[in-house]
Amino acid sequence: MLIRSLVAAVGGILALVVLVALAVLVTGPDRGGPRTPVDRDSPPPAAAPLPDGTDPVAWAAATAPGADVPERTLRAYANAELRQRELTPQCRVGWATLAGIGRIESRHGTLGDAQVRADGRVEPPVVGIPLDGTDGTRLVTDTDGGVLDGDPDLDRAVGPMQFLPETWQRYGADGNDDGVADPHQIDDAALAAAGYLCGGDRDVTEAEDWWDGVLAYNASGSYARDVWSAAADYAARTAPDEAAR
Repeated sequence: MLIRSLVAAVGGILALVVLVALAVLVTGPDRGGPRTPVDRDSPPPAAAPLPDGTDPVAWAAATAPGADVPERTLRAYANAELRQRELTPQCRVGWATLAGIGRIESRHGTLGDAQVRADGRVEPPVVGIPLDGTDGTRLVTDTDGGVLDGDPDLDRAVGPMQFLPETWQRYGADGNDDGVADPHQIDDAALAAAGYLCGGDRDVTEAEDWWDGVLAYNASGSYARDVWSAAADYAARTAPDEAAR
């Protein structure tokens, strides 16, 4: 009887472990929602492009509650979509993909104790771990003298969209037209992310280009799938209600 009881107990524990593992596999990126089983053949998340002439401030105020994205941050994503359309009209990057990246990278600039101020500056700044080659990171020695990340020895990802200093030097943008490209300012960071995704003459409404762009941002398949799931969720949350038409 003792052996049978032990076997039953072990069996119950194993069943629980399997259930937990399955739950982890289907859980979305930090949202608790379902993760779509996507791969590189899956089309990009479909979000209607913002009409030309959209006021990002008014649009974000109306859309943020349904999108479940902080209004000030959503404004930056909308502004980046519109501004990047002027720079690379063939790319067609959308706010939902930028929001997917922002969600995974920094919870839209609110990771830890951080908050996005009214001027778009994230305080305290979001700074990643030192890239010292341990714990699955690659070794990236300092490229900016610690100016952006405060580390004179190793590079760290910085800002709400988590740019490496060297990458920021190439793709940094001035999204709020104050004359400064600042990775810790959400308008600048969002526009830089849009430019990064659009590099190489990509059209990110095409599956291959969308996946190439996101994987260039972070060369991890699980990361790209998380971004896809988050972006698809935001697109679905803000899609027009067909029944109401």
